[in-house]
Amino acid sequence: MRAGSFLSRRRQRQPMTGGQDGFTLVELLVVLAIIALIAGLAAPQVLRYLGSARSDAAQAQIRNIESALELFYIDNLRRPTNEEGLAVLNEPTPELQARWNGPYLKNADSLKDPWGNSYIYRVSESGVEILSYGRDGKAGGTGEDRDISNR
Repeated sequence: MRAGSFLSRRRQRQPMTGGQDGFTLVELLVVLAIIALIAGLAAPQVLRYLGSARSDAAQAQIRNIESALELFYIDNLRRPTNEEGLAVLNEPTPELQARWNGPYLKNADSLKDPWGNSYIYRVSESGVEILSYGRDGKAGGTGEDRDISNR
């Protein structure tokens, strides 16, 4: 068999479409339905991971604030008061000028949790508490709305 006759027979079997090959509307709808199904199954899992990642990030930020408070304590021999709050880690008050060796934490006065809320700083007889109320910004809750603190 010669190569030329094979090619001529092969060309005869292929239909002439005039360059209009493509997908039908039904084929496109089937593909879109499959993509939507996969996205519908995967999206809740991805959102769950995102929520736990924000909670983990808040916990890490609280640990960083605790470290900055320890450095502040070493230099000033006291913790910031409730009135001073976390802002004193960034800018000293006049009575702290002599011993202050900061800034201990950059932008401490505008520090926000992963949901955009300010961290709550409290000093009591039992120690220091740093707190984020989570996504909802309210005390209590579960999941992403749970309170995250250093205690």
